[in-house]
Amino acid sequence: MSDNTSEKNVALNFLAGMGVGALVGAVTALLLAPKSGKETRDDIKVAADDLKKKAEKAMHELSESGDDLVKKSKEILETTKVKVQQAIDAGKQAVAKDQECDIPVVELEES
Repeated sequence: MSDNTSEKNVALNFLAGMGVGALVGAVTALLLAPKSGKETRDDIKVAADDLKKKAEKAMHELSESGDDLVKKSKEILETTKVKVQQAIDAGKQAVAKDQECDIPVVELEES
């Protein structure tokens, strides 16, 4: 599970870095463009809103992926729990059957 958490952290860090880089690049391009101050501010606002929407979408997708991962992990855990319990029960039955048969146990001497 720690590997999945680590992968999620890497993905979040990557998205955060990409978002900051995109924002810095967009602001730099807008500030260097030959436009009036009002046009530049409007362009910055549009770019920031667009970036916010993209970040929200990416976070939503990551959240859904995390939810799917938790669901699958729970299913695997439950399946494994059932299999382990079946193995324990089979072992108990084998011991009980062995005790019913009164088969003498032969111990081997160590060499």
